[in-house]
Amino acid sequence: MTNYVSNAFHHLHTINTHRRLVRQHCFKAGIPVQGLLHDLSKYHPIEFMAGVRYFAGDHSPNVEERRNTGYSAAWLHHKGRNKHHFEFWFDNGIGVFEMVPVEMPLKYIKEMFCDRVAASKVYHGDTYTDATPLEYFSKMDYTKLMAPKTYELLRQLLVMLAEEGEDATFAYLRNLKTF
Repeated sequence: MTNYVSNAFHHLHTINTHRRLVRQHCFKAGIPVQGLLHDLSKYHPIEFMAGVRYFAGDHSPNVEERRNTGYSAAWLHHKGRNKHHFEFWFDNGIGVFEMVPVEMPLKYIKEMFCDRVAASKVYHGDTYTDATPLEYFSKMDYTKLMAPKTYELLRQLLVMLAEEGEDATFAYLRNLKTF
């Protein structure tokens, strides 16, 4: 029971810290309402209880749930309710059994960027640098998973963050009206 209570406390702290950072980033990016509403589904029992059960501290509990059960019910719940995840933006193609990525609206790309930066800060702690989100992004080939313009803008923002820092990137993001 002690481990459960400890995990619940730490998981709640992780969620709250992540949401606070995303909120701060969203305000800097000019999307304050999204910052206030970001990831509220993490408090839903499906997501929260999986987070407690599979809490690791240095990466998403969804990874551990997937390792233990073969899939993550928490992730399926989360990505289906949060439009800042590119996985939300798939639709049926014209062909049979074809799923294709759809371009994300700009406000959700901005939130996705804020989310990735905040998650990197939470999971990397003192080892975080402005290059950390780009390094994580570069570990996987997203070109077939994201629509082309969505991919290019997210990559551009992550490169800008790594090369020019937060102030310049958030100023650019705040003034970005189309892509």
